[in-house]
This record gives sequence, structure tokens and C-alpha cells, in this order.
Amino acid sequence: MATTTKESFTINGESLLKKVKELIREGNVRKISIHDKAGKELMNFPLTIGVVGTLIAPVLAALGALAAIIGECTITVEREE
Repeated sequence: MATTTKESFTINGESLLKKVKELIREGNVRKISIHDKAGKELMNFPLTIGVVGTLIAPVLAALGALAAIIGECTITVEREE
């Protein structure tokens, strides 16, 4: 059975979309959550095999809009080992 690990990154809104695209390309990411400075979850989406294609495009568009309005945020990544 596969194990999962969690990792967090604190970044500014300008880098949000770039970092999420980078994480998606890594391929072993199962889930991405984005939280504001106060810890409130702003966005959460699973990345399963097959979802990364056209279904992820609307998520990336929403991330672009979110990045424009937030300052610092935390990305929590759940990876499959």
C-alpha cells in the first residue's frame, strides 16, 4: 500500500500559479490545498491520474484569479510515496 506525505510551502500570490504547475508536472502529487495567512482554506483539489489534462484547466484559471487578489499563502501538498 502506498504511503502519503505532506509538505507545505509559503509563497506570495505572484508565484502561486507557477508553483502549482510545477507540482502538477512532478506527477506524484495527490492533492493540493491553498490556505491564506490566517490558515483559512481557499482552494483544495485532488490530482488523480487522468485529471491533469483538460479537467485541470479551469482550476488553473481559478488559481490565476486567486493569485491576483491574495498576498502570502501556503500550499500544502499531499504526495504519494
